Amino acid sequence: MTYRQRLPLFIILDSCIVLTAIFVSGILVNASIYVLTSPIIISSVTILLSHHLFSLKLKLYKKVWEYASVGELIIIFKVVSYSILSAAIVQQVLVQETFLRMLAVTWTLHMLLIGGSRFMWRLYRDSVMNKNDNKNRTLIVGAGSAGTMVARQLSKDNDSHLLPVAFIDDNIRKHQLDILGIPVIGGVGKIASAVQELNIENIIIAIPSLSKKELNTIFLECAKTKAKTKILPLLEDLVTGKVSVSQFRDVQVEDLLGRDPVDMDIESISESITGNVVLVTGAGGSIGSEVARQISMFRPKQLILLGHGENSIYSIELELGETYEGSSIEFFTEIADIQDAKKMAAIMADYQPDVVYHAAAHKHVPLMERNPEEAVKNNIIGTLNVAKAADWHHVKTFVMVSTDKAVNPTSVMGASKRLSEMIVQGMDRTSETKFVAVRFGNVLGSRGSVIPLFKKQIEKGGPITVTHPDMVRYFMTIPEASRLVIQAGALAQGGEVFVLDMGDPVKIVDLAKNLIKLSGNDINEIGIEFTGIRPGEKLFEELLQENEVHDQQVYPKIYIGKTAALYLEEIDDIISTYSKLDRDILRKRIVQLANQQTAYPTPAMSVSI
Repeated sequence: MTYRQRLPLFIILDSCIVLTAIFVSGILVNASIYVLTSPIIISSVTILLSHHLFSLKLKLYKKVWEYASVGELIIIFKVVSYSILSAAIVQQVLVQETFLRMLAVTWTLHMLLIGGSRFMWRLYRDSVMNKNDNKNRTLIVGAGSAGTMVARQLSKDNDSHLLPVAFIDDNIRKHQLDILGIPVIGGVGKIASAVQELNIENIIIAIPSLSKKELNTIFLECAKTKAKTKILPLLEDLVTGKVSVSQFRDVQVEDLLGRDPVDMDIESISESITGNVVLVTGAGGSIGSEVARQISMFRPKQLILLGHGENSIYSIELELGETYEGSSIEFFTEIADIQDAKKMAAIMADYQPDVVYHAAAHKHVPLMERNPEEAVKNNIIGTLNVAKAADWHHVKTFVMVSTDKAVNPTSVMGASKRLSEMIVQGMDRTSETKFVAVRFGNVLGSRGSVIPLFKKQIEKGGPITVTHPDMVRYFMTIPEASRLVIQAGALAQGGEVFVLDMGDPVKIVDLAKNLIKLSGNDINEIGIEFTGIRPGEKLFEELLQENEVHDQQVYPKIYIGKTAALYLEEIDDIISTYSKLDRDILRKRIVQLANQQTAYPTPAMSVSI
């Protein structure tokens, strides 16, 4: 029913209530005075008109009464009180007498009848219209403001299939208390027993301020049950109105394994990007495309998207063009191979970029192990081509995306990235361009990563294949990896290898178990099969060698490694001879060179923020 349709009904209803209150109060106080005399008629008309006037002024008729609470009760109190006060003033002015007892009783009846009429509708809706017979019994984790909001919304929403029956909260001061008539039955440790005792079918985690570690702890308790676990939408989506509080989402593996985000230094990033020309290589890949998205938020003058695959470059160009339609950003695309030195030089000459983010690379460990010459061509020679072109055309900052597999590498891929880091650091020593590298661990959900593989295996009914029960990896989300790359460009002094504090490593077998649970399947039904470590893989990854580590952070959660000896001549020799070498010999040479023991005589570099 619209407001225009509601208004006449409320005016008629309230008129009847006001007149009834006046009539009954007259009888209760003194029946003899309740003859229809002029003073009584004037008082009745005054109260009636005042009630409607103040109701319109205070927007009483616009309230949705199925959501009525203390705020609406206060408005009713004001409307009734102002109406009676107006009648008292009119009586004193026109009649020179105030019927205080009658007005007091009228006020009481007025309040009871107006308030009662409103709240009876809410009671009727909650008890009759909102039938709970077919609703799923739901446990809400978090009895704070967000959890209370969720419980209120679900209780009032007749279309919702969820019925909140209990709260879980670690705040012991709330235990054994009721919130909105729903009991707080205990802390997180009681989730499993509560699900069983209360026949819970759904669990909603309603604590927006949870850290990743805390969420993981709660989810592990929820995973002990067969109840479906969901989480409140992202706080930013709630605030911006993209979703409502009742639009819960499934818990994602990124929620459990991603790190708590590192805030960016917006001012320094803006100085290096806003209004400048930026080039991203590998812009169609997982990291490169996200780097492009995040850079666009800082409004560069031009953003050049360079990649080898036309479909992926077309997709990111289309996405950014639609997102920033009408903005001042100019987007350009270049389909090019970083192994083509002339093309790299020509692109740098055409656009004259201020900043280059080099994300193009081969990254698959087993594939590069079988094709070491391709790792040399793309990761080493390709990086050298882009770096030289940046140097020749006076790019201000060059940021290379590296990997934790470059530390003590056992694989061709990791070794090629370590040699690429050496090239970048070597270029920094002779160039006016600031060359830096950014090293981080595995990226959740990137193409070719373990999570998409596990999801496909679960969809097929299993089993999930894990190489070794003790294998561990560091994980971060694609957006955070991209933010780190951009932040490194803003912090760069030249020659650094920036490293993110990745937190605690995650066992791959635990990741597989979590994915099975999140998909709603049983671990025993899907199964986990151990296939053995593949060539080039390690049980664990490192972010810095022992003698590379600086304890001091240069930015929250960001470290830099010490400068290492660079084997540039040896790298040149590999580049000039790789095509003539047997694959086994080439593989061995690359890994040996990347692992060559060196002294670290150069003092630690520092970064001013």
